[in-house]
Formats: sequence, C-alpha cells, structure tokens
Amino acid sequence: MQRLRVVLIVACCFALPVHAGSPHPRIAIIIDDLGYEKAAGERAISLPGPIACAILPETPRATYLAEAAHAGGKEVLLHLPLQAERDREAAEPGSLLLDMSREQFGNAFVGSIESIPYAIGVNSHRGSLLTRHPGHMTWLMDEIQQHGELFFIDSYTTASSVALSVALESGVPAMKRDVFLDPDTTPGTVEREFARLKKLARQQGFAVGIGHPYPTTLEYLEKVLPNLQDDGYDLVSISQLVALRNQPATPAARASAE
Repeated sequence: MQRLRVVLIVACCFALPVHAGSPHPRIAIIIDDLGYEKAAGERAISLPGPIACAILPETPRATYLAEAAHAGGKEVLLHLPLQAERDREAAEPGSLLLDMSREQFGNAFVGSIESIPYAIGVNSHRGSLLTRHPGHMTWLMDEIQQHGELFFIDSYTTASSVALSVALESGVPAMKRDVFLDPDTTPGTVEREFARLKKLARQQGFAVGIGHPYPTTLEYLEKVLPNLQDDGYDLVSISQLVALRNQPATPAARASAE
C-alpha cells in the first residue's frame, strides 16, 4: 500500500501543468547520435534555438562536439548506449549490458559520463532490452544521482520500458520522448512527425521530439524552427521542460493521491 501511495504521488507530480509563465505549448528537441561526423554535428549545433545535443561516448568527435555545443549555447547530453533486444551479441562503445556486474556497470557509466564534457543530463540510446529491467534501471539511476545534478530522458524505444517510472521513484528528474522525428529520412516523414509533435504539444501543453543528424532532418528544422513561435509554440531547452515537469506536487495533488 505504501509503494502504491508513492507511485500515485509521483504520477501526480509528473502530471502538473507546464504552462506557468506562458500560454503557449512548449516543445523541446534533442538531436541524438552525435559524435561520429564533424560536419553533421556542427550543423546540428548551429540549429536555431535551445536544441539539445546528445553525444555518444567514445566516438571520434565526442569531445570536440561537446565543447562546440557548449560554446554555442546548446545543452549537452550523454547519449548513453543501453543494450537492445536485437543486438545481444554486439555492444557499442560505452554500452551498459544485461550481464554486467554492479561494479562493471558503474565503471562503464563513469567512463561514459566523464567522456562527454559539459553533460547536464543523460538520454538513452537504443535500450529495448535493458530498459525493461527494473534492477538495472535502478543501478542507472543510482549512478546518475552520484554524478551531479543530472536528469534523465527515456528515449522510449520500447513500450515495455520501465526507465521513466524507476527514475521518478528514485528521485531523478526525468521525462520520456514523445516523437521520433525521423523514423525514416524521407522529407514527408519528417514533416508528418513534426506535425504530430506540435499536435501532442497542443494536447499536453508540452512535447519532446528526438531527431538525428540526417541531412533531411536538419534541413527541415533549419526551415521551421525560426517560425515556431509565430505558429504559437515556445521552443524551450530540455532542462527547462524537465524542471517544469518535475516540480513538487501541490498540497491538493498530494491530498487527492492519498
């Protein structure tokens, strides 16, 4: 019963409205998979507005792009590889794996977070296997809490993910991805998914979109982001949205949860 009350209180906290200070729906955008290509990374960093740059650890351009993003006023995230269902035998550099011991898991996390200068949060890369395991997600949240004031974004690559609920129960500020902007790289898909992002923002008051440094995605965002406010939306940083969504529950919300 006590655990149920905790979960209900967390849920009420997470359901707070996000319109404080602005009547407009808020949109936050993260560009994932940075760290390999310099030109694509620089183009992502040059996108207008507070776009977050999620950088893979142990990639050739990781340090350079993290420093460039920070210098350019962009927020930097560690794009942390978590084991996926379909690649049990193939691990990317810095991956956290199901068969790791607790010590191995912690050491791998430390190596990854220390490899990305200026990281203020962590978002998951892949992870359709590992994010289904509450024990490993508890390990991850323990590591996040031990390394400064980091937040967590569940990229939500499987509907079976427990990462967000474990983060919130552990006291880690967190959100999940609402829309992948480019499940394929055709212009029509990116346009359709961005429209879906805006629709969800209108419905919820906010939405989180994740894109990748594909030419089609970057070209579309370069075109539409300067006009987003004129269309009635506020483009905000992911840290701002996380802070708003993780405000303490009001007394009324706590009372209703009890």
